[in-house]
This record gives sequence, structure tokens and C-alpha cells, in this order.
Amino acid sequence: MDIRQPDFAGSWYPGTQKECIRAIEALVQEGGQCPGEGVCIGGVVPHAGWYYSGRLACNVIRCLAEHEHQRPDTCIIFGRHLHPTSPNYIMSRGYWRTPIGDLEIDADIAESLVAEFDFVIETPSRHDPDNTIELQLPFIRYFLGQIKILPLGLSPTKESLSIARKAAEVAKSLGRKAVVIGSTDLTHYGYNYGFMPKGTGEVAVQWVKEDNDRRVIELMLQMDAQSVIQEALRNQNACCSGAAACAIEATKVLGAKKAFEVDYYTSYDVRPDLSFVGYVGILFRG
Repeated sequence: MDIRQPDFAGSWYPGTQKECIRAIEALVQEGGQCPGEGVCIGGVVPHAGWYYSGRLACNVIRCLAEHEHQRPDTCIIFGRHLHPTSPNYIMSRGYWRTPIGDLEIDADIAESLVAEFDFVIETPSRHDPDNTIELQLPFIRYFLGQIKILPLGLSPTKESLSIARKAAEVAKSLGRKAVVIGSTDLTHYGYNYGFMPKGTGEVAVQWVKEDNDRRVIELMLQMDAQSVIQEALRNQNACCSGAAACAIEATKVLGAKKAFEVDYYTSYDVRPDLSFVGYVGILFRG
């Protein structure tokens, strides 16, 4: 088998099966009820190390498995830190290893996309390390079992939204029960990120929470994919706006009608620092 080895296991999250399962079980205890009614079709999750944002990512993905009789068999997952001029990325075949089991790439959907759109095709032996997707995979494997995955990195452009829609349409045409995940963090504020429009201190923290992050969160909740991209490019409040926007578009094809906020906090709430990052978890339901 062609197996992509994890690049962040043992550093950004636990590196062994036993440690991963123990950490996930602890994170679940920190979560709450899955908000809203209807079938969970997708979500937006953060991708910092599990110490910071693992609780939020874990419990969004847990909600995708809340209906035992409607377990999906494919997860389309959007990620990567990209700019409008970046190429698009796909892993089109093989397996991606996690400490608690391998996940097979959905080669059938990938083949259809590669035939129609231009991608940089990653392989188990030739790829860039990518925390945005990898950090979600143990959660997917734990809650959704031996589901297939389709990892996609799509740039924050209008054209990418058509690729996202196509991925969902192909999944439907193949009879897949699909769920969708988009991975993004929000405002990166402080000296470490060269972004400090409100200086430092409590004023800056409140501005990020109540103003800058809140604007892009509200657009995600309105399921306005194009506006999410525009807002993030204008105000630096989503590092992977293409991933979030594409998740919105794909879930709408799959029947999502409403979005619900699971939780929001920042790394400052976990460990106060002059540099900090915002995290949100969102569920899309049909």
C-alpha cells in the first residue's frame, strides 16, 4: 500500500494509538451538546495543536457521527494555507496514516476532479507537511471509522468554489454518503504574525473576539462562501478562507440549510500571550 506518514504526530498531537485515544476521550468530556437539529452534513474546525484547539475540532467532528444509522462513507476535507494565486492541491490515491489507523483516499472522486481541474497532485512520498488536514484525521478515524477521505487544498477564489461543488456532486453521483470538513483558524494577532492594528493588551484581545473574528464567523453562519473569502482577504481573519468557503459550498450541494456555532475561543484563553489566534467550530445541518 502507498501510505502517507503523519508529519505532526508526537508533536502537535499524540503520536501513539493509546495516547491519541486517551486524548480524544478527554477532549470529548470537555465538549457539549451538538447544536441545532437535522442531519450534520459538515463543519468548520480549527487546526492548531490539540493543546490549543483540539477540544473544538474534536467535538465538531464528533457531531458528524451523532446519528449512528446515517454514518457517512466519505469525508471531503478542505485545508491548506493558500493565497488567491496559489495552485490547488489534491491527494488522489493511497492511504494517510494516523496513530489509530489508516484512512483510504477516495480515488473515485479524486479521479473525476483531476480529469476536469488543474491540481498539484500529492503522493505519500511527495507532499508538503500540512497541519490543517492532518490534525483532523485522528478525530475522523476515531469517530467515523474506516471512512474514505478526499483531502483538497483549494485557493481562496471564486473558481475554487466550483471545484468544491463538483466534488460534492461527484460524491452524490457515486452514491456516497458524504460529510465535509473545512479547516481554518481565524485572526492571527500579535508580534509573531506582524498584525497588530489595535496594539497590545485587553483592547486588542476584545477587538479580535468581538469585531475582527466575529465578522467572518457571521458570514460562515450565513453560509455566504464568497463573502467569507472577501472578508478574510480584506481583514486577515481566516488563514484558510478557501477551505471554509469551499466547505460551505460543498455542504449546500449535499443538502445543508443552516449553520450553527459550536463554540469560539482564542489561544489567549488557553494560554495568555501577546500573540494569539482565534478558533471557531461550526456545524452545517440539512
